[in-house]
Amino acid sequence: MSTPHSVLITGANRGLGLGLGLVKYLLTSDPRPHHVIATSRSLGGESSKELEELAAKESCLTVLQLNVDNPATFPVVVEKVDTIVQEHSLNVLINNAGIFLKKGIDDVTTEDMLQSFGTNTIGPLMLTKAFLPLLKRAASHASDKPPGWQRAVVINMSSLLASISDNQGGSLYGYRSSQTALNAITKSLSIDLVKDGIITCSVDPGWMKTDMGGPDGLLTVEAAADNMLKLLGTLDQSYSGGFLKYVQGAITRLDY
Repeated sequence: MSTPHSVLITGANRGLGLGLGLVKYLLTSDPRPHHVIATSRSLGGESSKELEELAAKESCLTVLQLNVDNPATFPVVVEKVDTIVQEHSLNVLINNAGIFLKKGIDDVTTEDMLQSFGTNTIGPLMLTKAFLPLLKRAASHASDKPPGWQRAVVINMSSLLASISDNQGGSLYGYRSSQTALNAITKSLSIDLVKDGIITCSVDPGWMKTDMGGPDGLLTVEAAADNMLKLLGTLDQSYSGGFLKYVQGAITRLDY
């Protein structure tokens, strides 16, 4: 499978599990990207220990500190990434960092809702905006290649819980609504960026066995990461703006 020159994954420390899983899979892919850039909300602590130890062994992996709730810091991160990727620029941005608050009608607060939207919705939008110059440059640099992750792709990690038509369980007000809003943003980005050759999609990685998904999850992190990379390698312009999932060897469109 072809691979991009550079990939950036937010929330790639312990977190919900998938970010670190994607990093590991990219590092073992053949061929692998020249640059894998992983971000963590904080560095030097237990939550980022495994990621930082991995970076010490792998020359193509760079770990950067990034808090998606603080857009004022984004220009510094963009500058660091620009220095790393140089003329090839950034091919793939995976907005994976997120927060999952299990709040129902009896205990949800205004602060919960604001926190959910800040991390899950506003953060990915403003980070994508900050990285647009690099994404556009990557698409232009690889203009001889068809639209896809070898040119420029933005992936917003969403969830089936974002689907309004599929909501049979209620509750989870902050998480559901912030992810639904993220899907709406993804659709708008796909329309705004089509002229630049940038594909933008929302992706549901599936119900995983993680701190968020619990022990009853249907997928291991490794299986979900494998599915994600197969999806990324298959993407073309026809999927841009879609709410997608990789199921049984093919990309499936989910209902908004």
